[in-house]
Amino acid sequence: MKVPSAFLAAVLALAALPAVFAATASKPNVLFIAIDDQNDWVGPLGGHPLARTPQLDRLAARGTTLLNAHCQAPLCNPSRTSLLLGLRPTTTGVYGLAPWFRTLEPLKGRVTLPQHFKANGYRTLTTGKIYHGGVGNAEARKHEFDVWGPAGGMGAKPPKKLIPPTPGGNHPLMDWGVFPHRDEDKGDYQIASWAIDQIKTAPKEQPFFLAVGFFLPHVPCYIPQKWYDLFPGDDRLLPPVKANDRDDTPRFSWNLHWDLPEPRLKWVQENKQWHNLVRSYLASTAFVDAQIGRLMDQLEASGQADNTIIVVWGDHGWHLGEKGITGKNTLWERSTRVPLIFAGPGVAKGSRTMQPAELMDIYPTLAELCGLPARSDLEGLSLVPQLQNPSAKRVRPAITSHNQGNHGIRSERWRYIHYADGTEELYDIAADPNEWTNLAGDPRHAAVMAEHRRWIPKVDLPPAPGSASRVLTYDPATNESVWEGKRVRSTDPIPGLQ
Repeated sequence: MKVPSAFLAAVLALAALPAVFAATASKPNVLFIAIDDQNDWVGPLGGHPLARTPQLDRLAARGTTLLNAHCQAPLCNPSRTSLLLGLRPTTTGVYGLAPWFRTLEPLKGRVTLPQHFKANGYRTLTTGKIYHGGVGNAEARKHEFDVWGPAGGMGAKPPKKLIPPTPGGNHPLMDWGVFPHRDEDKGDYQIASWAIDQIKTAPKEQPFFLAVGFFLPHVPCYIPQKWYDLFPGDDRLLPPVKANDRDDTPRFSWNLHWDLPEPRLKWVQENKQWHNLVRSYLASTAFVDAQIGRLMDQLEASGQADNTIIVVWGDHGWHLGEKGITGKNTLWERSTRVPLIFAGPGVAKGSRTMQPAELMDIYPTLAELCGLPARSDLEGLSLVPQLQNPSAKRVRPAITSHNQGNHGIRSERWRYIHYADGTEELYDIAADPNEWTNLAGDPRHAAVMAEHRRWIPKVDLPPAPGSASRVLTYDPATNESVWEGKRVRSTDPIPGLQ
């Protein structure tokens, strides 16, 4: 009797199913944790001596800390777009708080990091802030993740602002301090609780990719009293700053941080808000650290910790007085250096590396650690060599770009900055971690300058159509910048300094 070929194929397919499920289930889970506006003020990076992050310390002991990791853009939307696409801002033209990259014709068909996992058998879930501002419509949401949890955000807020009106329109996000509320009232607590429930109920036969995006320490930094009380209220809190620190930096360095809602150091000092801001930021960081601990506890309780890769990253840093400013939008260390910690299968334990790393490296790194097909359309490099051997050398430095023509190049020892008008900065981070002495004019460092200059991106697109908010362009014909439609001249008074 001849067996019909279609029937035989069906039987063979059914017989193969257990093997397919076994192969899928054997892949490690991924817990993908983002922290908004988190600079290097965490224990594993040593950016602030009073930082209290015992859970990140615990994670670092289980895995590898990238001590020299940097964002590709010092602003939420372009940084996250770069990470999730594996492409530089200079390649996409996404530099501002808009556009959503799917509105751009060249990027509509790009496969994002969660889509790559979804296409390779993973159940993908997300909660909180992963993409900047979420994803606009139901169709887009369906394609990016399988399951969408709560949006999170700041959660409870006081009936009115806690600090005096700030320059630049008294932006509602520019606020910080203590008011009575519970941990459970905060958006970050709520998204951690939702993620814990997903870990508890995760199907055993399918690996998960669970993305959890925390809001704090992004402003407004509202914090319950018990977290605030973890930190002193005196000068031990304050980061080291140098009077007239910007005297040896190009005038163009102000253009990147021109008319922003984040107040200058001058304002926070005059309004007696510097201690309060730093204390609120450190307390917010400690609160988020505790939520990460809750997630790690649940992984252990569920028996899935040994088969889960955890990666924690910050989308960019934040100044709290350094260089005379608060906020991001700069190409200095405090704005570009971020936490990046991996732990789990295939990752060395208790390891630390000073090799440069970029956030867009996360995409190819996770794909390799999880045995997914490698993609040839990514600009990031896998960090697996450094996750297995901290001495393994990288072939290039970390590169951060903020609008066309402005780039920071960070190697193991040096930070080089090139601005759109051709001006430059150079810092010996090993000898000058605060970046107080610009060496760009010193002929003894000409070779160092030349070596770093060659890493300026060759592809450097102008802002993409639909770009909005915090977008700067430069007109070499007039030597003027255009900041959100307004011309900035070299003789203009710098906002917030008068």
